[in-house]
Amino acid sequence: MVYDGLLVIALMLTTTGLLNLFAARPVIPEGAETVSIEAMETVSGPLLSSLLFIQTFAFFAYFWVRHGRTLGMQAWRLRIIAADEGPIRPLQALRRYLAAFPSLLLLGAGYLWQLLDPARLGWPDRLSGTRIVRVPPELEAPRE
Repeated sequence: MVYDGLLVIALMLTTTGLLNLFAARPVIPEGAETVSIEAMETVSGPLLSSLLFIQTFAFFAYFWVRHGRTLGMQAWRLRIIAADEGPIRPLQALRRYLAAFPSLLLLGAGYLWQLLDPARLGWPDRLSGTRIVRVPPELEAPRE
């Protein structure tokens, strides 16, 4: 989670920076001769939050559906699979993504649940019909 979190933060900062670079407007006070950086009206609010929410989902959904794992999961030799042992579908990715928020916001209870669950499934796993499996080193694809 930490590795993927760092990637997502970098993606969010890049997106926010680019939006503000191209869409920020100066607020020029009456009679002002110059405009300082502090007088810029930046892009923020619900529109930006929604864009970042969707962008973050797209990041995770792409990696989960297309590759079965994110870059952070790859570092730890983890893979996400559907309950039928196949790749997950986009709707499962959406359910998993949405279930992650309450799982984290309740002090990580949704993930700590794995310690109590007989099948070792957290809330996102249960709600999306997925599970995380460890990939044995011998099954890792050779790096080129």
